[in-house]
Amino acid sequence: MSGDWQHGLFGCFDNFGLCIISYFVPCYTFGKNSEAIGESCCTCGVAYLVPIVNLVAAIKIRGKIREQRGIPGSTFNDLLLICCCPLCALVQEAQEVQVPGVQSMARE
Repeated sequence: MSGDWQHGLFGCFDNFGLCIISYFVPCYTFGKNSEAIGESCCTCGVAYLVPIVNLVAAIKIRGKIREQRGIPGSTFNDLLLICCCPLCALVQEAQEVQVPGVQSMARE
């Protein structure tokens, strides 16, 4: 697989329920994103609550998603997106890995 993200950075309205869940409980969405690429859901979800650690974890997970999907980009670009638009980046990642638990919960 190679190409680009399935949804744009501001593609929140593609799945508005996911956007709302991510707004109120971003650690849950981040944990599920991590789990979808083979990392620990609980460890990453808790890491998302700790300042500085959350940036490192978010950069790592976004990089892994890009790597697995063959999406071009850089660590610096990931850092900028995560610092400037953290929830938009989180939702974009969730839509990319198509997290079933988050998406089905968002649609209910």
